[in-house]
Amino acid sequence: MTEIHIVGTAHVSQKSIDEVREKVEAADPDVIAIELDPGRFAALKQQMKEAQDQESGTAPSEEEKTQAPEVKSLLKGNFTLMIVQWILAYVQRKIGMNVGIEPGAEMKEAIKIAEEKNIRLLLIDRNINITLARFWGNMKLLEKIKLVWILIRSITGTDEESEGIDAEMVDSLTNPDMIELALAEFQKFSPTGANALITERDAYLAHGIIGLEHSSFERAVVVVGAGHLPGITKFRENPETLPSMKSLNEMPKKYPWGKIIGSVFIAMFAVIILAIAFSGATDLLIWAIIYWVVLNGLFAGVATLLVRGHPLSAATAAGLAWMTSLNPFLACGWFAAIVEARMRPPGPGDFKAIAKAESISEMFSVPLFKILLVAAAANIGSTIATFAFFIFLTPLLGVDLEMMTEILTTGFANLWAFLTGWI
Repeated sequence: MTEIHIVGTAHVSQKSIDEVREKVEAADPDVIAIELDPGRFAALKQQMKEAQDQESGTAPSEEEKTQAPEVKSLLKGNFTLMIVQWILAYVQRKIGMNVGIEPGAEMKEAIKIAEEKNIRLLLIDRNINITLARFWGNMKLLEKIKLVWILIRSITGTDEESEGIDAEMVDSLTNPDMIELALAEFQKFSPTGANALITERDAYLAHGIIGLEHSSFERAVVVVGAGHLPGITKFRENPETLPSMKSLNEMPKKYPWGKIIGSVFIAMFAVIILAIAFSGATDLLIWAIIYWVVLNGLFAGVATLLVRGHPLSAATAAGLAWMTSLNPFLACGWFAAIVEARMRPPGPGDFKAIAKAESISEMFSVPLFKILLVAAAANIGSTIATFAFFIFLTPLLGVDLEMMTEILTTGFANLWAFLTGWI
């Protein structure tokens, strides 16, 4: 049996960095396991190399120079989740700036020690893409809205709690009582989100530690976030409760609710327009179509401008929103983003610029961030306009509910007569 020594860390704490080195010095392990997946490990290694090159004045080689991101390929994925991921990383980085510690510094310390002492390094965390997909995909709509609102408050500086975080407060996050309290609060906020980010990863990390425990190594130091310690301990004490690795690595099932709901609204719009047309209320029909076009264009265009999109991007969103909102397989945000990319092309360093942004204004100045934000904003604006059309249709047209009911009843009757007349 391998002797296991676990270090519970806060990801932006100097105390945690010191504890990692102290634990390795005391345990003298022949393997160090860290709470990273290959993707995040590669990113941290790249950051470490860039820091070393900057100190030594070494310029990056041609192989290390990245290509400009392909916007169309990014738009095919879940770009809204990508934006949320960037903002979450920014909030963590902001806390790190408050205490003077870069996020992930304790993991970098573990990597550095392993390289210095020629100790075997193991990555025991789940792929970040699977975790984020399960986190976002399993969250309820209201939970997503609440999360986005909290992130907006954080990045705009209206959330005083994140501003007031200091080193002492961060160090307290390794306290078991504080951990339990924080986990309980997150469970209340988003049970499904907490399951993907915490409980499932507790199980995944426990699988790795149990496997390590039965390996041929003599001693192992395991570096994980303090928030995972209670869950890992429970799973290690009761291994029969561990879910299978297969279930933990499954991507969430995607149900096209957006397209289904969009199709329902499009069908409703078509039926209403058709009924008004067959009722003989030509003026009403014309105004209904005008309001559909104007509302979609106005909301999509203004939403694009609110995130500081280019005027031509806003014009594109405004001009196409009425049409794309009638097709659940198209989105005006895609076209607005493509125009934004033409007007403000993304550069090869955009991903790094987003990762290093120290303020929200810096993030907004990065073309790639702006492009995806434009896509999301235009789509959201058009969606809101679709709901607004049905909510405000009657007052906008200047008719009361009784009159509208009579018009639709007459229209449906005439439509039925027209259809049955062909039989």
